[in-house]
Amino acid sequence: MLTGVQVVLLGGDARQLEVIRKLTELDASVSVAGFDQLRTPLDGAIQAEYSQELFQSADALILPAVGTDDDGRIMTVFSDQELILTNEEVSKLPKHCTVYAGMAKPYLRDLCVQHEIALVELFDRDDVAIYNSIPTAEGAIMMAIQNTDITIHGSSSMVLGIGRTGLTLARTLQGLGAKVKVGIRKEEHFARAYEMGFEPFYLKDLIHQVGNIDLLFNTIPTMIVTAQIIANLPSRAVIIDLASKPGGTDFRFAEKRGIKALLAPGLPGIVAPKTAGRIIAEVLSRLIMEETSKRGNAQ
Repeated sequence: MLTGVQVVLLGGDARQLEVIRKLTELDASVSVAGFDQLRTPLDGAIQAEYSQELFQSADALILPAVGTDDDGRIMTVFSDQELILTNEEVSKLPKHCTVYAGMAKPYLRDLCVQHEIALVELFDRDDVAIYNSIPTAEGAIMMAIQNTDITIHGSSSMVLGIGRTGLTLARTLQGLGAKVKVGIRKEEHFARAYEMGFEPFYLKDLIHQVGNIDLLFNTIPTMIVTAQIIANLPSRAVIIDLASKPGGTDFRFAEKRGIKALLAPGLPGIVAPKTAGRIIAEVLSRLIMEETSKRGNAQ
């Protein structure tokens, strides 16, 4: 249980509602800002005014998936109020407080380093990333179905990258009857892809592998689907780029060539916010419990 633990949660989208629900079930004291336009009540949570006093007793500060932008602004789907995390707010946090966000830009990292506040980026964790790969794969396939006139079954599909998301996506495509090519870098990944029944190839040979592809899914966050690669794709091909912005595709050249190319980062929060929120909530509550236990043992 989290009885007596003070949690401050700022902004976010529907995923945060699951986080609030889980934390209040565990008896944490949850204060939220950026939810004043929410139509349903937040049972057990306190709608707080965004002020420096809000930070003074926080044991945990929870920010949205993308913690802040480059100027400290916090996304608020359920409010028109502008929340900006500045040096003044972070300076009020107790030194034992931990800041949690899906990912952090340099602005947020620098603030936490400056004030010696621990920062946890949840999307860097294997457990969160693997769980999130499930709604990501489903969302990518939904987009493929919406933007093609063929079935996934029997299609020639390619997945670039066999990391946490790529592996789940390739396996899901295979389960739907697609012929799946997988672009990889490491020899051990090549062997694993072969063992799983995919058609593996090394990314250095990508240009020679795309000549008869219906669907190309990219998970690599560097420019890999270049103009040269796109020039060798058939005109019917659809590119779905799952890498974080700006993606790994030359979207300008794809448009010029008349090939549909879609950038689709953050699919879990779009296609399955309740599931994505539960994933974050389970991991967050466990981490906060562990931190609380450590503080109790140290005292």
